[in-house]
Amino acid sequence: MTTNKAYQRPKTPDKILILKVMAPTSDGDIFARPIFWDEVGDEPIVYIEPDKFTGNLSYGDRVLTRVKLAHANNFDYVGKVIKKIDSKPQKQLGIFRNTPNGPRVRSIDKSGQDWLVELDESVAIDEGELVEVKKIYSGRRIRSDKVLISERLGDASAPRSISLIAIHQHNIPNTFPDEVILQSKKAALTNNKKWHDYTEMPFVTIDPKDARDHDDACYAKLDDDPKNPGGHLIWVAIADVAHFVRSGDSIDNEARYRGNSTYFPDRVVPMLPDSLSGDLCSLHEGEKRACLVVKMKIDAQGNKLNHKFARALIQSSASLEYGEVQDAVDKGTGRQEVLQLLEPVLNPLYGAYNSLKEARNKRGPLELNLPERQIEIDKIGKVTEVRFKKRLDAHKLIEEFMILANICAAETLSDKKVPTIYRVHEQPEKEKIESLRKTAQSAGLNLPKGQIIKASHINQLLSQAESVPFRDLINLSTLRSMSQAYYSPENFGHFGLSLSKYAHFTSPIRRYSDLVVHRALISAVGLGDDGLKDMDVDSMHRTAEKISECERRSMVAERDTNDRYLAHFLSERVGGEFYGSISGVSNFGIFVRLYETGADGIVPVRTIGNEYFKHDKPGNRLIGSETGLKLELGMSVRVILKEVDPFAGGLVFQLTHLDDEPISILGKNGRSNISRKKQKKPKHKYLKNKRKERVKTRP
Repeated sequence: MTTNKAYQRPKTPDKILILKVMAPTSDGDIFARPIFWDEVGDEPIVYIEPDKFTGNLSYGDRVLTRVKLAHANNFDYVGKVIKKIDSKPQKQLGIFRNTPNGPRVRSIDKSGQDWLVELDESVAIDEGELVEVKKIYSGRRIRSDKVLISERLGDASAPRSISLIAIHQHNIPNTFPDEVILQSKKAALTNNKKWHDYTEMPFVTIDPKDARDHDDACYAKLDDDPKNPGGHLIWVAIADVAHFVRSGDSIDNEARYRGNSTYFPDRVVPMLPDSLSGDLCSLHEGEKRACLVVKMKIDAQGNKLNHKFARALIQSSASLEYGEVQDAVDKGTGRQEVLQLLEPVLNPLYGAYNSLKEARNKRGPLELNLPERQIEIDKIGKVTEVRFKKRLDAHKLIEEFMILANICAAETLSDKKVPTIYRVHEQPEKEKIESLRKTAQSAGLNLPKGQIIKASHINQLLSQAESVPFRDLINLSTLRSMSQAYYSPENFGHFGLSLSKYAHFTSPIRRYSDLVVHRALISAVGLGDDGLKDMDVDSMHRTAEKISECERRSMVAERDTNDRYLAHFLSERVGGEFYGSISGVSNFGIFVRLYETGADGIVPVRTIGNEYFKHDKPGNRLIGSETGLKLELGMSVRVILKEVDPFAGGLVFQLTHLDDEPISILGKNGRSNISRKKQKKPKHKYLKNKRKERVKTRP
């Protein structure tokens, strides 16, 4: 079959289509698109109903599916898989091995597939080499599938191969076409006389120490208007990528294709070529740069009174790091260059931030606390340290400034009725909120019923959980109850931020959505002829869907890469004991997240005693059939690391303690058993005060 036309007439509600599976969402939902669509309008998104087939589906798979219309905001159809047409059409990666039975390649993913290799005798491939393969024969017997090696990628054990695996595995474009490179090198700043000259204003950039680009710069001062006592004026300057990348040119087409930059511990796969992302569009200290600037006026309580967009030239007075800014403000220590900025620049920024905090607290956005992991690597790409980032006021300051700028963008475009792409985070589904409510009740906590759920209601639950041993349980359950954020031309609001409208505007170097919003603002406010084109408006729906898909793909690739780095890091600690909590439950085992590194691994159910465990899916727990032993989300555990698969990023644990009580593998009559006698040994420091440093989800 070469096409994907429906077997039934177009007007009938059910169709049979061949679909291509998209990147999975963070909560495991699977969506797909038709390979071929011959009806009016953009090709639809199809939600795949979970069944016996969906557990084996992954990005790029093709499935024969019966679909019917759905009434949902983020997908058009619901589909039920009839059968899998073929495995992933993209090439796959594996490790080459010479075995007594001939050359073989073992898949690097968690399936651990093993393939025969058709290899020319004149070709010499090194043992352990990372290779890209294409399947040429599917045998009926186990381990009889045959592949051809299409590309050699070097030493699989080399640290920098880890991110390379994700790039190839998830089909992330990592080389730019020649015409894109050529055009980017020709780009130059053209000073428009209509632009404002803000080069004398002491803008600063505040970024992580390892920042690869600088999208945004800020400046604030007290408002001298006597009608606004205690108020501030805030300027947020964002790199004017639209000045260099015109709609429909080769750079723009490539940026839309990539959707966003993808960040790994050892490298970045950029959305734009380095001559733009790392130079002309990056707000380097002392360099004149074109920006789209929003000036915002707030009162003493942080309420926005008005705002205005303009195009301008700026010159950053300093490229600062979060840590050194915080040290200068809190302790008066650090580089002299930073301390000199304390009174004229940094203190007014913090003054404006303190006002914005008051408005934020009144608005009540979701305060979901999650640890943000930092993987430190050396020059050759080897992991040297894994830690959780400190959450500083400097981080929160920049976050609040960016949120306010994004609100201004959304409000302007909504008021002007100019097509754009909004950042949408819809209300959680009623079923998921009800599941969260039941979980809270099981922990003795309360989530009110009989009202439209708001972020503030969930915050009350999270606040209750801070003082009881169920903090991790409630945070994990809350995270799983949330909808997936996405991009859309329709505005459905942002639940997590408690905002009626929100648009990403502040990172056009690394997000295509922001570049679209820039062009929309240029058109809306009349700032030039390089705004939206008719073709941009016509393809707005498809662009929003595509960049949402690209974002999910990058999230999965980044997560897989971090898992592999952590597995390599822990591979020398097999047999060691670790503290953690249950982060997931399935019918085949429990997933444990380690407090020390945030690494996730599995405890197979077959290793937890000699009894049958029933999977209570609504309660998200396993229950022992003989002892009634309950294994639930958030429970503190102690485990021994038994196995590590560095290339798949897989960890296997043995459960030894539950809530700091020893659990034997075989108890009385061969059943699971938890000793009721408390250990004399005091609880580990991670159990005493788990994750002191917490960070909030990004908007």
